[in-house]
Amino acid sequence: MNKFINLNNLKDVIILGPKNTYIESTVKIGKNVTIYPNNYILGNTTLADGVTLLPFNIIENCKIGSNVKISFSKLEDSEIKNNATIGPFAHLRPNSTIGENCKIGNFVEIKNSTLNAGTKASHLAYVGDAEVDENCNIGCGAIFVNYNGTQKQKTKIGKNCFIGSNANIIAPVNVADNSYICAGSTLTVDTKENDFVIARVRETIKPNRATNYLKKK
Repeated sequence: MNKFINLNNLKDVIILGPKNTYIESTVKIGKNVTIYPNNYILGNTTLADGVTLLPFNIIENCKIGSNVKISFSKLEDSEIKNNATIGPFAHLRPNSTIGENCKIGNFVEIKNSTLNAGTKASHLAYVGDAEVDENCNIGCGAIFVNYNGTQKQKTKIGKNCFIGSNANIIAPVNVADNSYICAGSTLTVDTKENDFVIARVRETIKPNRATNYLKKK
């Protein structure tokens, strides 16, 4: 492992917990960077000007743009562009690119994917092997289903798309610009621009049958 740098030698960097902050000598840091306690910054990582690392991050071999804020997250071999926010509890796996002004929120996992400027995945989503264009919304519980048991497949999402909560986007599939995928839908075919997609079975209600299945007290 590379030696950790002497934090006292850093200029224009605020280290709020030097006894609990570990930065390898290969890391490059810009100006006006703030690093809270319990951060591990490793490998060939670069932090541009104005970055804020809130507590408990592990960042390895990543390129972090200016004014990015990261909290309670793990980032590996990825790039985060200017003004993005990551976390808390996000996981960026290798070969992920997060565009300017993107938001990757709590319990979101990104793997081998690109999310372009202004796109948001605020909570509880998995995006694997995908290209997501600008200004898209990825809802809570959305899954990009990239693995069929033998092969990894790719998903492409156009601009200004809405991916509803608990949607399954089953690769390979192309979602055209301005498409709207309703919550709870499973998508297996390409869409055209401005398509509204709803793919879920209507409820079947059996009156007065619940007591047959509820546990007797």
